[in-house]
Amino acid sequence: MAIKINIGKILSTMIWGCIGAGVLVLLVAAIRYRNNNSCKGYVINLTGSGISREEILALLTAAGAPKMQDRPVQSFDLRRLETTLEKNIWVQKSRLFFDNNNILHIEVIERTPVTRIFAEDGNSFYLDSNGVRLPLLSQLPLRLPVFTGYPVTKSGHRPGDSLLAAGVGRISSFLRRDPYWMAQIAQVNITPDRTFELEPETGTHRICLGDGNDVAAKFHRLFLFDQQVLGRVGLERYQRIDVSYAGQVVATRKGSEQRRYDSLQGLNNIRQLIRSAQQLQPDTVRQQSVRPLETNTITEQNLSTHDLLPGDSLPAHKSKP
Repeated sequence: MAIKINIGKILSTMIWGCIGAGVLVLLVAAIRYRNNNSCKGYVINLTGSGISREEILALLTAAGAPKMQDRPVQSFDLRRLETTLEKNIWVQKSRLFFDNNNILHIEVIERTPVTRIFAEDGNSFYLDSNGVRLPLLSQLPLRLPVFTGYPVTKSGHRPGDSLLAAGVGRISSFLRRDPYWMAQIAQVNITPDRTFELEPETGTHRICLGDGNDVAAKFHRLFLFDQQVLGRVGLERYQRIDVSYAGQVVATRKGSEQRRYDSLQGLNNIRQLIRSAQQLQPDTVRQQSVRPLETNTITEQNLSTHDLLPGDSLPAHKSKP
């Protein structure tokens, strides 16, 4: 009985061994067949417009692939060709492979500019979503957020460079996603203390955004102020609007000195804005030198949440025109 069991195990092992050997032989034969075949052509697939097909071919030629068609498949070092393509600043990722018809596929994912930068030294360039600098190209008529005063250094990065780049990325991303503000903001200036100042398309006032944090909330407060204050008194009333403080807007009137006024008068003015709104959104406005059209000069300053009566709040961010 034991002899029959051993014979069965031996036969089973021999069968599976033959099957494995056959698969291995077929695999080796297929590899040899493919390697001995010649390249029947190539296909280039580009994602982006920063680099042309001619430039891709020139890079491959420089890497030792002057003639791809009719070359033996095994003569292609695909990994080395991918590395060569990725050395180009516009190439983010590349992938090369042969299909079953011996056609070489060249897939290139390009970097996409998201911001136009004007640096302190007068140079201009693009930034992609990863903060990589890209050269300007005349064939790219892009509508991008513009930042000026970008600091440059000759001896590496300074402390805070990564924070500044992250702030630029967040503000640029917000503007590109919001058509209303993209149309309203002409450029974003970087101040010497590395905060951000907005320059609107209309009006001569400047908007202090502060750092690059809480961008959506700051633009929300700015929208409320535009609708509820600037829409009534006009764009030329103020020289500076500051939305860098959490939950507040500070407005400075042109030609006026910063003075303290009765906060109760400012509170009454805020209540008037609240009553005229249709929606409610918790927020606080702090202003300097606001003159309602139908009253005498009223200035709000140093008003905080505790100055509002229970239930008072600012209108919610309405849909943008």
